[in-house]
Amino acid sequence: MLPRTKPKTRSTTPSKTPAKSKISTTAASASRPEAPSKISALARAKLRISTLTAELAAAQARIGELQASVHTDFLLGISNRRGFERELDRALAYIRRYGATGALIVLDVDRLKPINDRFGHAAGDIVLKGVAGVLTGHVRASDVVGRLGGDEFGLLLWHLTEVDARAKATVLENAIDRLTLAFEGHSVAVGASAGVASLAASDDVAGALERADRAMYARKAARRSSVDDTVTDRRGVGRSGVRR
Repeated sequence: MLPRTKPKTRSTTPSKTPAKSKISTTAASASRPEAPSKISALARAKLRISTLTAELAAAQARIGELQASVHTDFLLGISNRRGFERELDRALAYIRRYGATGALIVLDVDRLKPINDRFGHAAGDIVLKGVAGVLTGHVRASDVVGRLGGDEFGLLLWHLTEVDARAKATVLENAIDRLTLAFEGHSVAVGASAGVASLAASDDVAGALERADRAMYARKAARRSSVDDTVTDRRGVGRSGVRR
């Protein structure tokens, strides 16, 4: 006789299939890529930020250029009067505080007006550039060269006595006297007269410039009285500053 088998009973343990299904659904949702509209908005925002950053950098650079241009002579690329006076004021403050030495040279270009009258200001600009090149080529990096206006230049020279500054002024005059520039087939010659003022702790900007300016005019008068400025032969230099 075969043994009696027990009837199968249905398990009451709840099925885990729904939970697994829920986990799978959550994982799939997490790995699902963002909607194209969200990606597009994010890309646009990043592009906008990049554009604004570039525009800000350009604006800051432009501001720097404008600030520099306030103190720079556009034609010659050296300090203008405002920039030179600012540097002179700083130098005087340094001299008062630390007892340093320095000198100021004011230099005026000779025969520039006849050149402008005969050839126009384009020729005069060439002369001014040539003179500025001579001046910047004869000073140290710590010194300051500026155009005070028209055909007048200023030089701020550090750690020089008045005797040394006068010697430097003579060197500059001689270098400019030898300067000959070509313009439309003509050789244009110029000259320069330089006045020197030693800087003191009691000086202010206006006073120092006035003393150097007076010395320059005295020097110009002395040069005029000692140099024959007329044409003596075909290779001489006339009052027009043009070599013939």
